[in-house]
Amino acid sequence: MELPIRKIIHVDMDAFYASVEQMDNPKLKGKPIAVGGGGNRGVVSAASYEARKFGVKSAMAGALAAKLCPDLIFVKPHFDRYTEISKKIRVIFYDYTDLVEPLSLDEAYLDVTENKKGNPSASLIAEEIRTRIFNDVGLTASAGISINKFIAKVASDYNKPNGQKTVNPEEVIAFLEALDIRKFYGVGKVTAEKMYQKGIFTGMDLKQKSIEYLDDNFGKSGSYYYHVVRGIHHSEVKPNRIRKSLAAERTFSENLSSEVFMLEKLQHIAEEVSRRLDKSKVAGKTVTLKIKYSDFTLQTRSKTLPYYISDTSVILDTAKNLLYQEKLNNSVRLLGISMSNLNTETKKKPEQKSVSVQLKFGF
Repeated sequence: MELPIRKIIHVDMDAFYASVEQMDNPKLKGKPIAVGGGGNRGVVSAASYEARKFGVKSAMAGALAAKLCPDLIFVKPHFDRYTEISKKIRVIFYDYTDLVEPLSLDEAYLDVTENKKGNPSASLIAEEIRTRIFNDVGLTASAGISINKFIAKVASDYNKPNGQKTVNPEEVIAFLEALDIRKFYGVGKVTAEKMYQKGIFTGMDLKQKSIEYLDDNFGKSGSYYYHVVRGIHHSEVKPNRIRKSLAAERTFSENLSSEVFMLEKLQHIAEEVSRRLDKSKVAGKTVTLKIKYSDFTLQTRSKTLPYYISDTSVILDTAKNLLYQEKLNNSVRLLGISMSNLNTETKKKPEQKSVSVQLKFGF
């Protein structure tokens, strides 16, 4: 049976954290700012478009960002505020469809094949949503519209900031064939370099490779690349995505060389994990301790308990045992605790309606 063609919108807020800070503090408007990143060990969480012109981007060391942009202004993150704004944006989404799959605070997929407005044009719906976000919230958003999640996400990056792109059903193949391989969602920097070495620069180049070749050279991802370049991506928009894990971590201003110095840090991290578990009304069985050493090597140690936990003291005791489980390899710059094997995984997923392929699309 032929699967229905869907109308999927991917909405992506423009430089969300930085834009919220500029909106809340008019003195920052039009200036290059970086959320986070302050201090010698800081990391940039988000950069305004004014800062991006200098090459500043998320996950970049604050020291490097400051070198690239001498006038860069570092701003302390306000995650409660970002969450508050994100909830207002999602209220707008639900005015159009219940099939909303948030990926993070600043982006989400919407399936508007059937929608509450009875509007046959996904492009017009995306435009209306973006206008409402600007008028009601004060921020700009970009959107991608197409027949599946993969293409919609790629398209949302096309006309950023404050723009949108529609890839109609009849345009999908040509769009993917001409696409730079770096633009394929799921192809990171390392994979892109590997593809370049094998003469794969565009979707057309990728399409010439057999599924066997891609499996041999790119492992489990090979089949994914083979299908998405042909416009095949059957993943549905999943409302109320089930959380698989929850974590908190801290990077230290100075490297820690002894487990004794780490206990107080673990206490604060465990308290934060417990707070997040309670806020999400979940508990977990598996505790994982994350250790990043001063040479940036990463180590994880895990333990699965026979029962679900969310209490700070139990999380902390388990993390301590993992810390003392074996000798440290080096001084430590970061510690983190994550909870997985959550009791959310037993909750029933909502059903998603199937829509007839005979529907008129009006992208």
